[in-house]
Amino acid sequence: MRRIVLCADDYALSPGVSAGIRELLTAGRLNATSVMTIFPELETEAKALLSVRSPIPFQIGLHATLTGGFRPLSATPIPSPDGHLPMSRETWPPFGFLRISGTRVKAEVSAQLKNFIRVFGRAPDYVDGHQHVQLMPGVRVPFLAAVKELAPNAWVRQCAPARWSDEFLNAKSRFLGFLSLGFRSRARRANLAFNPAFSGAYDYDRPSDFGASFARFVRGIPEGSVIMCHPGHPDDVLRTRDILTDQREKEFSFFISGEMPRIMAEAGATLA
Repeated sequence: MRRIVLCADDYALSPGVSAGIRELLTAGRLNATSVMTIFPELETEAKALLSVRSPIPFQIGLHATLTGGFRPLSATPIPSPDGHLPMSRETWPPFGFLRISGTRVKAEVSAQLKNFIRVFGRAPDYVDGHQHVQLMPGVRVPFLAAVKELAPNAWVRQCAPARWSDEFLNAKSRFLGFLSLGFRSRARRANLAFNPAFSGAYDYDRPSDFGASFARFVRGIPEGSVIMCHPGHPDDVLRTRDILTDQREKEFSFFISGEMPRIMAEAGATLA
């Protein structure tokens, strides 16, 4: 059985999202969650997460947030009149590279890491990025520098699919894989560990049978790979902060169901 990391992103984005993730952890249906540390509810949500009792060990990581239009803790990677974080597209190459301030990126990632350490009492097990921002040219070097400085034993998330897997044939996955080439190279130079492969990306605007998608995500990925997911219960707070709402409930319903362990077993994969 191949042990994989099934990671729920966006913990602390809203009370409903956090509650759904805790339910899945308690049921042993996840073994990792990535925490956003920029919102005022962080301390309450962190306390609740630390109280979770799961039948399997799970990791807690930092979901470094440099995009999304939110208010940062310290600085925006791209200066803006209102002082809010840029939208994801503004960081994309080639023009994002020219706009991004590496000094500001490191300052904000460092501030979010320090906030994580403050509320959890330790460094994160791993560090990834909201909307895959850690992969972007202009972000990757200062991002990794901040991790190396404040969480040197953490691993970082790269987003390349396993070679010749089903996900390798997906255009979105190949794009993330291309961006991950430079990220992995820089992580090696910094002597930071990273996951061997990644899956879980799909078009949220064109949702299909999530069970069929998950079966594709888990098929053929090697030991230690990461599958990203976004389960949770939509609430009013979420609707003011993110456009991904009802699909989170669909993912939650799949993961809490009996279909999820059946697909895992058929694929020869385990979280334990």
